[in-house]
Amino acid sequence: MVLSVALSPRARRPLPPGTRVISQGRDDEGKKLRTEMKQPTKSQETLTARELATRLTASTTSRQFGFTLREAGPEAVVIGMRVAKRHLQVHGVVHGGILAALADTAGGLSIYFHLPHGSRVATVEMKINYLETVASGEVLARARVLRLGKNLGVVDCDITDDAKRLVGKALMTFAVIHRGAKQKKGRRG
Repeated sequence: MVLSVALSPRARRPLPPGTRVISQGRDDEGKKLRTEMKQPTKSQETLTARELATRLTASTTSRQFGFTLREAGPEAVVIGMRVAKRHLQVHGVVHGGILAALADTAGGLSIYFHLPHGSRVATVEMKINYLETVASGEVLARARVLRLGKNLGVVDCDITDDAKRLVGKALMTFAVIHRGAKQKKGRRG
């Protein structure tokens, strides 16, 4: 499955057979976002790219920060964010917590892509290195699943800027909660 986003009128082109366009709203500058995606087969049981886009837009955090789905496939999920004033800390660069939220969101969606409907994930550990500052432009988080087990998944995420500089690197572990699984209550001690 391939998902790509065209952000400007000059990027419009004829769509390949079996591809549909869905709208994802507008970016911070008011430009329309378009998503083109190939249709999944009927036998696919995991979440589709369309469902990932819906899940992302339903997230309050993603809407507040302006995260948009740029690519989704079994190899990687890419989430983008156009830098705005609301993202900057007192020194005029993107706050590290926002970059961490971007990486965490991309990582969670990359695991969802491999899980059956009704499954959930929760971040249990995250380690991030901030390598460069970002003051403007667009930031992309490309997450890929390194290992997916029965109860845990490990995801690697590269965060890059417009100049394709690696500005952050994250390694995350997610708990996998399968559909129909009952949550265990914590022990009281």
